[in-house]
Amino acid sequence: MARSDQVPTNSGFHARSTGAEVLADVDLAGKHAIVTGGYSGIGLETTRALAAVGARVIVPVRTPQKAAQALDTVAGDVVAVPLDLADLASIQSFAAEMTAQLPKLDLLVNNAGIMASPLSRVGPGRESQFGVNHMGHFALTQGLRPLLARADAARVVTLSSTAHKKSDIRWHDIGYEETPYDKWEAYGQAKTANALFANALSRRLRDEGGLAFAVHPGGIFTPLQRHLPQDEMIALGWLDQSGAPSELAKQGFKTPEQGCSTSLWAATSPDLANMVGVYCEDCDIASPTDPASPTARFAGVEDYAVNDESAERLWAVSEDLLAQA
Repeated sequence: MARSDQVPTNSGFHARSTGAEVLADVDLAGKHAIVTGGYSGIGLETTRALAAVGARVIVPVRTPQKAAQALDTVAGDVVAVPLDLADLASIQSFAAEMTAQLPKLDLLVNNAGIMASPLSRVGPGRESQFGVNHMGHFALTQGLRPLLARADAARVVTLSSTAHKKSDIRWHDIGYEETPYDKWEAYGQAKTANALFANALSRRLRDEGGLAFAVHPGGIFTPLQRHLPQDEMIALGWLDQSGAPSELAKQGFKTPEQGCSTSLWAATSPDLANMVGVYCEDCDIASPTDPASPTARFAGVEDYAVNDESAERLWAVSEDLLAQA
């Protein structure tokens, strides 16, 4: 059954709004933010926009040298701290360090991720896309819950994707232990998990005055495509035969500055003050997918990705998996 709260707010922003435009009237002085993947692609632009309006931004980094070069281009109070979302010990160490050092955490943007990667396993043998994109952020957020509780109206934004349409949670075989691996299906499952995680988390933060949201940032050329060979991106219609962005991509894809805008809107908009775990796109709450619409393949949210019962089921599964690590 479709959720009644997946209704656009007519926010005044749109698909081409930039992060700077979304935050034009926002003052985040005195606020603390963590942005995973905040030194590359839309994560870097998210960091840049938050720092520009006064937030202190902590960027977890897996490759310090690369991060340092990127973050040197950002003005403001930005600090890089080591973290590997594929490594539970690293996540626990980061969370402990942040809890000891920060007075509170106002904004957590779970932005990092991998897409359509070859089969690999992380931690205690988890399929890597589910393991990094969902379980890494699940463990990180759980570790940071005490800091979120100290903030006044904390918000957690987790990046999903329109790719959630490729797969519901594969409850029978989440980790591809018994069935052949499909990299796009696995990515879709992970992005559905990100949306369901925001749903369940928001209910748990509500008593503390906090909220959580899932975000589809839009199609953007970023290092997220690093696992895709050029011929596959040509077949997908993203590149032309010369390897340049296709006309389709030019019309439909966003710039990184535009791609960070929905995350920033979800992190700060008063329109979402009373909403719980909704899925957002193009700087607004997304409508449920309309199967009859020509945009059904890449716009709107599937019912299974915002289903309360599925969200609670995934939360329980995730807690069990975390306990097994």
